[in-house]
Amino acid sequence: MPNLLEGYPIVTEIPVAWGEMDALNHVNNVVYFRYFETARLDYFAGIGLMEEMQATQTGPVLSETSSRYRRPVTYPDKLLVGSRISELSGDSFVMEYKIVSQQQGAVTTSGTAKVVMFDFKQQKRASLSSSLLEKMVSMQPELAESVATTG
Repeated sequence: MPNLLEGYPIVTEIPVAWGEMDALNHVNNVVYFRYFETARLDYFAGIGLMEEMQATQTGPVLSETSSRYRRPVTYPDKLLVGSRISELSGDSFVMEYKIVSQQQGAVTTSGTAKVVMFDFKQQKRASLSSSLLEKMVSMQPELAESVATTG
């Protein structure tokens, strides 16, 4: 199963809770966005984004998000949620997620989220800091070319 998440530098394990299932006996579609959020926050922790936000008052704002459901997930199961950056610009990035069911040994869901950096003091968009860009590239060297063109 690890090869299903190859290229995803952060992998978050999430147990499926009984209460996440709906009347049709599978995880409700809204819950996947919580899974994505948990994975996104793990990625942010990996690059120190939340600490930087506390120090600079500049941080991430979710601009848009999407999900593609491939296979239903049911309780009991453990999910592995891979997260990575698929697009990078000076003030935003697109995260990509892949959810793998340990029970099924297959990809069940994929998704994306556009994240915009925002200066909360000045109430406007802000650039990604060089330290965040460096940490992103250290986790995903293929992003180096994007940083060169945005920096």
